[in-house]
Amino acid sequence: MNFPRMVKVKQYFQGLAVKDIDAMVAQQLAKVGLAEKIKPGMRIAITAGSRGIANIAVIIRATANELKKMGASPFIVPTMGSHGGATAEGQVEVLESLGITEAFCGAPILSSMEVVHIGETEGGMPVHYDRNAWEADGVILMGRIKVHTDFKSPIGIESGLMKMAAIGLGKHKQALLIHSYGVHGIRDIMPEVAEVMLQKANILCGIGIIENAFEQTAKIEAVPTEKIRERERELLTESAALMPKLPVEDIDLLIVDEIGKNYSGTGMDTNIIGRIRILGIEEPKSPRIKYILARDISEESHGNALGIGLADLTTKRLFEKVNFHKMNENVVTSTFLQRAAIPIVLDDDKEAITAALRANWGVAPEQARIVWIPNTLHLEHLYVSEALVPEIRELAGVEVVGDLESFNFDDHGYLSSIGH
Repeated sequence: MNFPRMVKVKQYFQGLAVKDIDAMVAQQLAKVGLAEKIKPGMRIAITAGSRGIANIAVIIRATANELKKMGASPFIVPTMGSHGGATAEGQVEVLESLGITEAFCGAPILSSMEVVHIGETEGGMPVHYDRNAWEADGVILMGRIKVHTDFKSPIGIESGLMKMAAIGLGKHKQALLIHSYGVHGIRDIMPEVAEVMLQKANILCGIGIIENAFEQTAKIEAVPTEKIRERERELLTESAALMPKLPVEDIDLLIVDEIGKNYSGTGMDTNIIGRIRILGIEEPKSPRIKYILARDISEESHGNALGIGLADLTTKRLFEKVNFHKMNENVVTSTFLQRAAIPIVLDDDKEAITAALRANWGVAPEQARIVWIPNTLHLEHLYVSEALVPEIRELAGVEVVGDLESFNFDDHGYLSSIGH
């Protein structure tokens, strides 16, 4: 088969970035009057999720340092539902893979799956809360605010501080309850659970984080507890405007170097690839991608290949790295089973690309519209096939920066990753 030639392109995104994390955290915590709520000796929990958030360890460390200046004793609580195999040890491992360690952050990590029952929603769902956080003198709720990969919310609450409270501080037990209702649970019930926590638990404030298209920290904002719901809606709109995207909407084959939990909670960001694959939920109208090849999985995912079901083809290399216990625990908790379905497994990249182009009916391989990306989070540099070059040259904010070249397969039939 004659493969099309590929060329490197660069996308130009916009977005400010926070230059001094420590100063910004100090400024924001002062803005909400945190020092007025803290007394010397108070034990304060800082939440830490499983997402690959830019500078997250630095932001947590800065928060811990500010609390120490106020005389408090900060500690870190893993807040990630079923991730890390739904075990206390596994969740510490996830945090450490993100650089969130006791040594770096200057605060102990207290990890437990034990919860306390603190109330119920108006609809009758029990609300559970991390025991270590409940026994603390206060909690700082920290999380990234961005569009969700499973749904669009009519009230503007998607992935953010409310979700970090409901599913994060609620631990595996609350995650199971919420996800047992499918999309209705995470879209509609999740905010109700979070409201109970905001009212009954001693959450001192929220720290919302927004990232730009380069995965840089664009904004850090401390939010008074009583304004979290209102402000999160506004911050979600700001975050959505900064999201990266693919340069074209019609693609025959999308090649993805790595899937992983550090790139998206769904392994591949559904907003980027235009696939949701949840029973009863309508698929996005764009982008329109015929086939997706997932080449490998990130080390940071520890074998949790959730999202592999969003692809059509994969390689033996990725398949052999799958930790089915971790992936299955995650996907069964979510109830979105198709996202862990294993696509056709080919020996290597060359076989997988050949299979995809053979199934690209009526299109000569040399004319295939191929886009090759490192992952769905980093989209500044990517490759496109020769057939896309005329269209790319007409786009604002996209530039061809290389020469046309053939796929370079090694002796094992694998491509070199972008940037290597």
